Amino acid sequence: MPFPTLFPNDKPRPTPLRPFLLRWRRYERPEPPLWRTALLHLGLFLLTLGTTTLAGVMLTRGGIDLLPLDVLQLPAAERTAELLRGLQFAAPFLGVLAVHEFGHYFTARRYRIRVSLPYFLPVPFGIGTFGAVIRIREKIFSRREFFDVGIAGPLAGFVVAVPLLVYGFTHLPPLEYLFQIHPDYRPYGGAYAQYVYQGRPAGLSFSQPLLYQLLARWLADPALLPDAHELLHYPVLLAGSLSLFFTALNLLPIGQLDGGHILYGLLGFRRFNRLSTGLFLAFMFYAGLGLFTLDSGWQTWLYYGPVYALYLLTALWRVLPGFRRVALLAAGVWLAQLAVATAVPGISGNPGWLLFGLLLGRLTGIYHPPAPDERPLSPGRRVLGWLMVLVFILCFSPVPFVEV
Repeated sequence: MPFPTLFPNDKPRPTPLRPFLLRWRRYERPEPPLWRTALLHLGLFLLTLGTTTLAGVMLTRGGIDLLPLDVLQLPAAERTAELLRGLQFAAPFLGVLAVHEFGHYFTARRYRIRVSLPYFLPVPFGIGTFGAVIRIREKIFSRREFFDVGIAGPLAGFVVAVPLLVYGFTHLPPLEYLFQIHPDYRPYGGAYAQYVYQGRPAGLSFSQPLLYQLLARWLADPALLPDAHELLHYPVLLAGSLSLFFTALNLLPIGQLDGGHILYGLLGFRRFNRLSTGLFLAFMFYAGLGLFTLDSGWQTWLYYGPVYALYLLTALWRVLPGFRRVALLAAGVWLAQLAVATAVPGISGNPGWLLFGLLLGRLTGIYHPPAPDERPLSPGRRVLGWLMVLVFILCFSPVPFVEV
């Protein structure tokens, strides 16, 4: 139905009203059919299942790179065996991600907040996915709702990730499984880690957060427990380890990450945003620590110095208003990194966090918006919130992956 004529006795006046009418039409555009929405979400999930299965094949071979499409050209029996091994990683890992996102989804629906189904994000390299996200399509009303929606995802994912690790530690294969992959380890038996990494590259090593170490010490047979360099060959343990990593990543208490929602609920608008700013600056300081020192050659300063300066300006652009303030803040962070690197030679952070810091600074933001209803949380929610802070400490590792 066309819009009615606004001036029936005059000539049309489209110029001043046309932008308004176009915006109104876009706003009133109906939702896409349910079948199309369902097909999109299902298609993204199946595509992500395929990429993470291929990633599982690549990871359990002992490397991390582009997805191994060559596996699809293998003879049928060999191809099936490879894909089943990859699925042993993909199924539990995607299961934890799905439980995490549906924790957000069902909690939002409980509060009658319009929310999308999870969008799974496939990628053709690495672990095969960037995770999954949901879209909240309307303003959240209260501090309690922010807290409940924010905590539901990591809490649900954590409740699934821990039993997954428990299963992995209590169902370790015999050492012969590893010796079939690395026949040169066999002469050393269970003590292979003391000998085989001497004087040669050991590949990708996964750090072991506190919770992983505690569960391994409590549940695993020490004679069967793989060294951190060999974790890639154990798909269930790898899925559980990465699940802890993604849980900790979401629980970072910065901006509008899940951890930000939780800490905002605990502390309120002003106190949280002050803390979030400090934590973000500390995060950026650690990420770039050691990249430049007073001993760095002039080539490093000439070629990479301007790039890093531009990076800091871009990542910190929304921390303070005005270019001058941002430039002074970026210079302060850089000078602090130089001072620490000079005082403690050899110290370094983790440059792998630089990309995530840029995403925080430019996309998700480091500040949390206020809610119309700022009433404090109930005592039970406060206890649960601080317990999730403890979960973050147990699951977080400042250097999750190391190439050695």
